[in-house]
Amino acid sequence: MAQSVLQIVLKTYVGLLASLTLSLGMLIGERGNIGTFPPPPPGSRDSPIPPEEVLKGSGSYPSQNTDNVPAYDNYPLANGGSPQTREGYPMPYYDYQMPPMPIPSDKGPTALRALPGSNMTAADVPDLAYCNMILEAPIPPTADQVPWFCTCTLCKGGSKGPKGDRGDRGLPGQPGSPGRRGLTGPPGLPGFTGHSGMKGQKGDDGAKGDQGPMGLMGMKGNHGFKGDKGDLGVDGRPGVQGPPGEPGQCPASCEPTRGSPGEVGLPGIVGPRGLPGTVGMPGMKGQKGDKGEVGVPGVSGKDGQKGDQGDQGVCHCKDGAKGADGHQGSPGLRGEKGEVGPQGHAGADGLKGEKGDVGTKGPPGPCSPTIQSAFSARLADLYPVANLPIPFTSVIYNMQFHYNPFTGIYKAPVNGTYVFSYHLVVFSRVLRVGLYHNFIPIVKSTELVSLGSVSQQVVLHLSLGDEVWLQVRDSSSNGMYANNEASSTFSGFLLYPDSCDAPFSRELPDPIVGTYAWGELEAPATPAP
Repeated sequence: MAQSVLQIVLKTYVGLLASLTLSLGMLIGERGNIGTFPPPPPGSRDSPIPPEEVLKGSGSYPSQNTDNVPAYDNYPLANGGSPQTREGYPMPYYDYQMPPMPIPSDKGPTALRALPGSNMTAADVPDLAYCNMILEAPIPPTADQVPWFCTCTLCKGGSKGPKGDRGDRGLPGQPGSPGRRGLTGPPGLPGFTGHSGMKGQKGDDGAKGDQGPMGLMGMKGNHGFKGDKGDLGVDGRPGVQGPPGEPGQCPASCEPTRGSPGEVGLPGIVGPRGLPGTVGMPGMKGQKGDKGEVGVPGVSGKDGQKGDQGDQGVCHCKDGAKGADGHQGSPGLRGEKGEVGPQGHAGADGLKGEKGDVGTKGPPGPCSPTIQSAFSARLADLYPVANLPIPFTSVIYNMQFHYNPFTGIYKAPVNGTYVFSYHLVVFSRVLRVGLYHNFIPIVKSTELVSLGSVSQQVVLHLSLGDEVWLQVRDSSSNGMYANNEASSTFSGFLLYPDSCDAPFSRELPDPIVGTYAWGELEAPATPAP
């Protein structure tokens, strides 16, 4: 590909060089200014126009017979004959048909001979080697650059050579001006209906549509018949008795030998806090302390207001002797209380007094329980198994570990009063559930709606080791449900124990034994009509 492009570029460059050489060769006879060269005279070697004698058909150049002029590239000449002899309106350059270039013969280059009776001399006869150079150029020159004597129609004498090979296609000309728009043709006949195409591939799944409106709720169905109670299963076979143990060996001496001491066991659980002790006897009364120092006397109060002056006594004596002193008058009214003076300095502390007598014993304080118990768990497995405690495995609170999430059973740690409650969601099935205490049903709940809930709360008195759990009736009425938007829970806690003292007995309570069954509650009495 690169080699072909290089050849085209090389040919183009050689053609341009030949065209430039041809243009300069036409101007060899002139030595004036290149920009003001006059055109060469017609009929000269540098002019593509033949002499006037040839154009007019006078002198030694006979007129051209256009009937015998061959067509260029098998294309007929335009109306009016050869462009050299045509008269009238000048023909445009793009309608000019160049005659074929002379083809050199096997005898050498074709020479143009002077005709008898003409004014041309042997020196005026041009050399056709220039014409041969034009023929060998890779890109032919334009018509205005070909001399007139290189046109074969003007050659006289000599034999006509064979027809040459078809030349290369010329460069495309300039596009012509667009013609007028033609009339709209009549509509064509309808085409034949094509065959059905092959079935296309399956398209991608479309986006999920919006949720449609909720349908109307169906009518409530009738209650089904109560099923019969199933038969009790057959007891399993007793296990195979194990092999007897190895016989013991009698020691050489009947006296017991003391074994090595065992490892120190782990520390036991810290016992409960003991009850507070009684108040001790009051101590002896302390001795009387020494008398404290006398404090600094306070500042005297302000003087009271002066009383009113009494009435003047009447004197009837005239220059008499001085009488005896009169009786002392009564004291005047008490004046207002003066302001409190500044506080005096504190005296020294007195000696410690003797210890007082013992007081009476106060009433006992409130009981503080030494044990606590509470739990709460939610359902994780839907539709539980019948005739077994329901395990609520998702523990919410079980700090004291009195509730077993794997079995679903709560075991009372102490004698006391307890509170239990459950809140359950029902979906797609009927739910019949009950709360059991030591295999005895305490309360039951039934929900027939496909989307509903049941709840109960009950207060029980339990003894140490008693068990409480939830249980469904059968597999057809176990519609207990839970999801991330609804929860089913079972909870309980110790309200208060029977005694504030912690149980110190090391004896474990007897295990609760029984059969998991639905059982029957005592039906309430129906009032008489």
